[in-house]
Amino acid sequence: MDQRMVEFIRALRGAGVRISLAESQDALRAVELIGVGDRAEVVSTLRATLVKEHKDSKVFDFFFPLFFDTNAPPMWDVSQELDPDQQEMLQQALQSLMGDQQALEQLMQQLMQGQQFTREQLDQMAQQLGMQNAQHMYQQNYFGRQMERMMGMQAARDTLEQLMEELRAMGMSEEALQELREMLEENMGALSEQISKYVGSNIAQNLAEQELAEPRRDVEDLNFQHLSPDEAEQVRDEMRRLAARLRSRASLRQKRARVGELDPKGTIRANLKYGGVPLELRHRTRHVKPKLVVICDLSGSMRYMSEFMLTLTYMLQDLVAKARSFIFIDDMVEVTDHFKAERPEAAVERVLRENPRGYYTTDLGNSLATFFERHIDSVDSKTSVILVGDGRNNFNNPRLDLAQQLTRRGRRCIWFCPEPEHMWGTGDSDLNRYAPLSDAVYLVRNLRELSAAVDDILADR
Repeated sequence: MDQRMVEFIRALRGAGVRISLAESQDALRAVELIGVGDRAEVVSTLRATLVKEHKDSKVFDFFFPLFFDTNAPPMWDVSQELDPDQQEMLQQALQSLMGDQQALEQLMQQLMQGQQFTREQLDQMAQQLGMQNAQHMYQQNYFGRQMERMMGMQAARDTLEQLMEELRAMGMSEEALQELREMLEENMGALSEQISKYVGSNIAQNLAEQELAEPRRDVEDLNFQHLSPDEAEQVRDEMRRLAARLRSRASLRQKRARVGELDPKGTIRANLKYGGVPLELRHRTRHVKPKLVVICDLSGSMRYMSEFMLTLTYMLQDLVAKARSFIFIDDMVEVTDHFKAERPEAAVERVLRENPRGYYTTDLGNSLATFFERHIDSVDSKTSVILVGDGRNNFNNPRLDLAQQLTRRGRRCIWFCPEPEHMWGTGDSDLNRYAPLSDAVYLVRNLRELSAAVDDILADR
């Protein structure tokens, strides 16, 4: 039982549930205390010790029966439910329909006798399908359908209709036909359920072994430009924890800033009248709440990174004096108002929905022209401008003159770019031309690097 629980926990971890070693030990001890006699108590105990977030409850409920429910679905022995004459008619009808289809005949006999697939049958089919390489639970339906096809389940369903017609022609009553159909359909459903449980259990076991052999990458290290939909969802979940950490750091800095740091030069100047004896201390305060203008590239290659940057900006909006947000693909659009009435996650979802991928191509030069025409009042000498993009401009005019004016007008102009320096200037990239006109370029490829970059901005570094 302990080994099965360890495999269950590994599978949950492999599916993305955050479970620490201490929580795993708590689960093992708790089950040891309550015993395994009551299934409901075991389920409640494991859920209480292993599941911390509501979204993980569905994952837990999906995996638990795959590891701990071994009861096979019940099946009818049809031959025991028919009288001798009906049994004879059934055998004759089957012989006339089967011919030399041995595999189908074997399956139909299993249906008639209420026999499940043997472990050997299932293992052989799984080996032929390459199920040992399945590493994701969404593959369960695919492999289930493939195994049913290889087992001849669809052919058996078609044969069932022909069998009913054959028995009706041989004179079997409608009442007997209806009872026979119901029993065979229940048996068919039981075999399908057996295959589904087998496939799910095998994939879950693969996940457990994968988690043991190759621990999951930390969510904070997942590359924004190569995220799967599941990984993107994991990053979204991690954003709340990241925002909490950044808020704690910023709060500590603001507390220190209210006191201020000792200013040696100011202290010396103020105490010259005392012959240089430091009777009056002077402290240096610094700006701790920046004004931000965030400009995000929402084209296909930058979509996830821009989404996360916008979300994080407004999760931390209490730490900035003022924030205005803009997105662009081929032209600039302000989205600040979206975040005034909705939660950051909902606001970002609306921004993405209203600005979908399309036939248009990235044009930062044209977008900067629109920004200067309509929104340049958002930037003053106290504003930090953050451009989130890869600098790829589809060979359009980059409007370097406007980029230079933007840097001069604001307090600083910074790029968050996912591409390393050796890729600047390759293909349609203009970042090698934008970078000298900016105050800094941060390499931001994942949540860890985004966190460090944003923390630098909030710390006024």
